[in-house]
Amino acid sequence: MRVSSPLRLGVVGDTHGSAPPSRRSFEFVAEFFARAGVDLILHAGDAGHASVLETLEAVAPVVAVRGNADPLDLIEVLPDQVRIDAGSRTLQLLHGHHGKTAAKAARAAADAAIDLIVFGHSHRPLIDREGTTILFNPGSPVERRWNPHFGLGLIDVSDESIEPELILFEDRRHLANVVVSRQGSGGGR
Repeated sequence: MRVSSPLRLGVVGDTHGSAPPSRRSFEFVAEFFARAGVDLILHAGDAGHASVLETLEAVAPVVAVRGNADPLDLIEVLPDQVRIDAGSRTLQLLHGHHGKTAAKAARAAADAAIDLIVFGHSHRPLIDREGTTILFNPGSPVERRWNPHFGLGLIDVSDESIEPELILFEDRRHLANVVVSRQGSGGGR
């Protein structure tokens, strides 16, 4: 997949959504991404229900991969991994369930030709490096499991730089107070 740069990515994973009407409980994520002016949304797997992706599509185009806990209807249509060329940058999107840990799966996928790997599965927010590759896990906005925070991500991508930012919160109402500056392409949908 090829997209133009610069752009602002909204990054989410492990939403584990269910059929409507519970979808309303996920709209706080879409509202945050709309306010942040994202150009493209990456979902790192375990969406849980097609309505989650539809809610995000109302804000910006969505690229999603399947996760190990997705229902059969999503597993059949979503790819295992997606490579995205954004200007001169190469991004890889995967869930992370094909390794002993999600971080190990992301590290194994890293190579000098990939600038950024976005992954999920562990619900553990992370920004790290493997060689020259940035590793980014947004965590989960709805299930923090053993982690102290819920999480989402924003990543500004240009030919000059990749600037990842974790948005960590303890309560979904806190997202309304997060101030977001616009460093990406100035767009959004």
